[in-house]
Amino acid sequence: MAQRVLIVGAAVGGAVAAITLRKLGVATVMLEKELVRAKPCGGAVPPAVFTEFDLPHSLIDRKVKQCMIVSPSGQETRVPVASSVPTADDFIAMVRREVFDDFLRQRAQTCGADLIHGQLTGLRVEAQGVTATYRSITDGAEHTLTADAVIGADGAYSPTARLLGLPHLPRAVAIQERIALPASQMERWAESANIYLGYEVSPDLYAWAFPKHDHVAIGIGAGPNHAEKAKTLLANLKVRLGPSLEGGRLLLREAHALPMEPRKQLAFDRAMLIGDAAGLVAHTSGEGIYWAMKSGQLAAEELARHLDAPSAANLRAYERRWWQQYGTMYTFLRWLQRWGYGNERQMEVFTEMCRNPDVQRLTFDSYIHKTMVPAPWGAQLRMTWDILSAQVRNYLRRRTPLREQHPYATI
Repeated sequence: MAQRVLIVGAAVGGAVAAITLRKLGVATVMLEKELVRAKPCGGAVPPAVFTEFDLPHSLIDRKVKQCMIVSPSGQETRVPVASSVPTADDFIAMVRREVFDDFLRQRAQTCGADLIHGQLTGLRVEAQGVTATYRSITDGAEHTLTADAVIGADGAYSPTARLLGLPHLPRAVAIQERIALPASQMERWAESANIYLGYEVSPDLYAWAFPKHDHVAIGIGAGPNHAEKAKTLLANLKVRLGPSLEGGRLLLREAHALPMEPRKQLAFDRAMLIGDAAGLVAHTSGEGIYWAMKSGQLAAEELARHLDAPSAANLRAYERRWWQQYGTMYTFLRWLQRWGYGNERQMEVFTEMCRNPDVQRLTFDSYIHKTMVPAPWGAQLRMTWDILSAQVRNYLRRRTPLREQHPYATI
């Protein structure tokens, strides 16, 4: 019998894993419970995605060329999206997940992967293979499917991880509204995206306003200790945005969970986890799309290589490759989140730090090309001086948060 892999979840990570497996000649089945509503998501994607995965730029709604960071006191830092050596890829791509995910799913099917509209209800991993049970979304009937291995690409709540007996990951919550604006208002967002800091919009992460095809997506992220405040935080963000939302019409409100930490182990006997199911969301930015796609690709490559003997010892080559390639970046971004978002004075420091040209260059070199770029000694000295100066300014003299100047909701 031909070898077959089951992928639970057919969003970006699962679809890329399916495409990779099919190109390597492995029979593949994708099981996806939601084919209508897209996963709620800010939808910011680095240009590396389109190069590495050969995707058309027609999937891009907007190419953001400038980011603005707004501190708790209203300080603004405008950051051009530009790498050290200017290229045509100096932008942040904004996509809609309903368009982006559907394209990748269709590509996976074109490559020969099967797609089942169903919800995983049971999973048994044995020496001879994997047996999954699922409920058909079409008729509600229960079905059984066998495979040689399974890849869990099913998000922060991952039924695959749960059925493998793994603990829940700590999760943040994100809530977002899509707001259609008049054409005159959309001009303001043509090539710009905003990030907002402060306890009234996000006590430990950040809030955002991202331009899309015909609307602006505004949202907030909040850690596990602040999830119950999400709606209030979003209402406060809308107060901050004020006149820039005038004439807007609500299209959709959506919410989702984000894993806060990667899992200690990503591969097991005949089973692997990728993307949010593996906790592979970047700290500081909350970026997950690229990491889901890349982890799907690497996991599929290692699984195809070891499908004759898919033991945990063999499949963990995937996680070793992952951390060798991206471990330094994840460690740095975890530290930066704790340092930059730790309290409102640090948020002020973070905002000022982003004015440093060396910080801007290193940030977008790393973001655009997905590699950690070493800083020359001169740049390190300049950045250190600016950061220490900002620390002194903001800890000796408290800046007045915007919530003390405006009638925000109680948080």
